[in-house]
Amino acid sequence: MQHPHAENHLIERTGWLRAAVLGANDGIISTASLILGVVSAGGLRHDALVAGVAGLVAGAMAMAAGEYVSVSSQADTEGAALAKERHELAADHEFEVAELAQIYQARGVAPELARAVAVQLMGHDALAAHARDELGISELTGANPIQAALASAVMFSTGAAAPLLLAALLPMAWLMPGIGAGALMFLALLGAIGAKAGGAPMLKPALRVTFWGALAMATTTGIGRLFGTLA
Repeated sequence: MQHPHAENHLIERTGWLRAAVLGANDGIISTASLILGVVSAGGLRHDALVAGVAGLVAGAMAMAAGEYVSVSSQADTEGAALAKERHELAADHEFEVAELAQIYQARGVAPELARAVAVQLMGHDALAAHARDELGISELTGANPIQAALASAVMFSTGAAAPLLLAALLPMAWLMPGIGAGALMFLALLGAIGAKAGGAPMLKPALRVTFWGALAMATTTGIGRLFGTLA
């Protein structure tokens, strides 16, 4: 007798993983870019650290607020859709059975079996069946604003702390190349970890995040140098 094997799908991680990776990525890039811009304009270590700390605090709060508002909007949309579906189930139950059966038929289930499945699932939990198969809403992918906001803020702060630590410890002569190289290594590692946690290949995400990080830091360094020359 064969026993079903346990499967470990990682789709349930998408909500918090997206917010966490985005937060850490922004923390590294924005803080490293800010420090490089200040130093390239002629700023001292103190100036760079003050700018970096201010960027960390402001960025963490902005990321948390942005994620909370964004995901709350998603949650509101999902809530409105569920309320509408609940009303439709109460108003015309038979139509909703036929609607769900049609969805299963479109996926390749025979008409008689599709209706039988729809009746059985709706007998167990009609709203959950329609939420999952008609609206695409489930417990795994549903919006969680607080979780997204906290993950984003914490990971932004963690990411931002890396270039700040380098700015505090490196000799002034090595500050710019050290922060640039260190930030790129942190970004590559972050991309690989995020891909691994999501069950995806690691190389492409690591290269992608490193490229955009290098572009951002090069741009702010160039702007800082330009303003430093003008001053």
